[in-house]
Amino acid sequence: MARRVVWIDSEPGSCKVEVEGIELEVPRNLTVKKALSMAGVSVGLAPGEGDVSAPCRTGGCYSCLVEMDGEPVRACITPVRDGASIRLYRENQPLLRIVHGPEPHMVGGKGTPWWVKGRRYVEVAIWAAGCNLRCPQCQNYHVTYDNASRPITPREAAVSLTAARIAYGVNRMAISGGEPTVNRRWLIEFFRELRRLNRDDKARLHLDSNGTLLTKDYIDELVEAGVTDIGVEPKGARVETFMKITGIRNRPLAQRYLETAWRALDYLISEYSDRVFVGVGIPYNRAFMMEEELWEIGERIASISRDVQVVVLDYFPTFRNRRLRRPSFEEMLRVKRILGDAGLRTVIVQTSIGHIGPNDELL
Repeated sequence: MARRVVWIDSEPGSCKVEVEGIELEVPRNLTVKKALSMAGVSVGLAPGEGDVSAPCRTGGCYSCLVEMDGEPVRACITPVRDGASIRLYRENQPLLRIVHGPEPHMVGGKGTPWWVKGRRYVEVAIWAAGCNLRCPQCQNYHVTYDNASRPITPREAAVSLTAARIAYGVNRMAISGGEPTVNRRWLIEFFRELRRLNRDDKARLHLDSNGTLLTKDYIDELVEAGVTDIGVEPKGARVETFMKITGIRNRPLAQRYLETAWRALDYLISEYSDRVFVGVGIPYNRAFMMEEELWEIGERIASISRDVQVVVLDYFPTFRNRRLRRPSFEEMLRVKRILGDAGLRTVIVQTSIGHIGPNDELL
């Protein structure tokens, strides 16, 4: 075991730490994540990338846990301490995550089949903190940026959601966010625990995701863990639109995220349509997407599957983008017609008065 090194005479404005046996002098209040990088430890933006994964960078997802003086800390938001010893977890890393809920839903999410949506509870859901995107109009910002609530284990989350299933008499159990997929180990174990607690054939395990981190092997592992319903949300056909919606300013990263989401949709439908119900979400507001691009999105989805369920979300003013104007009911019906004309057969639109289904009925 490497020795812990403690310095007493650090200069004002700086401190000395040991990172994986490397002694560094760093500015005070530097994050542990930055100190790791200075020591040559690679920090990734996606699960499994780098020696440490820090996809959310706001502290809610707990993916970047490391040891500082023997205690688990979140590298992305924790400042270094003078004389601290920082170590990576080699094994037995705590599985923790901030989660909101559970709560019942009458319409569910992108991956909830349209025919079960209605005027009764059809699903119970939890929402996981942390996200790899920075959408200025984040519709769940109070969850996404929560880094102060008590984190829980996958087992605790699964027990809580199962209890809610029983209390509300439903069969569907979902996780949304934030972005659930940013902490892969926690999410996989959560679904495994949820399946252990719900072994009956009626139980449906639902993941709602932006899709930007869903690689093929990740999808395979989720299905193996018990997921039966997955909703993904490619935020646009063009990278410029994606950047405007998500707040991601690094164009190569935005391109990578957008194409990962589209590839995830293609892979899910081509490989798992017989085992997994797949839904697609499209965020819509004329402030960031014109009707021409809606047509492009519709054509691209239809080239994969004309019958896949598509849910259009009418993004409304909130968070840091309160200048948006919520699309009118009539505008959302026009959006629905555009996607239908592009070849899609199962389009649902979210409106100010509720969801309108494939047959233009209010769900």
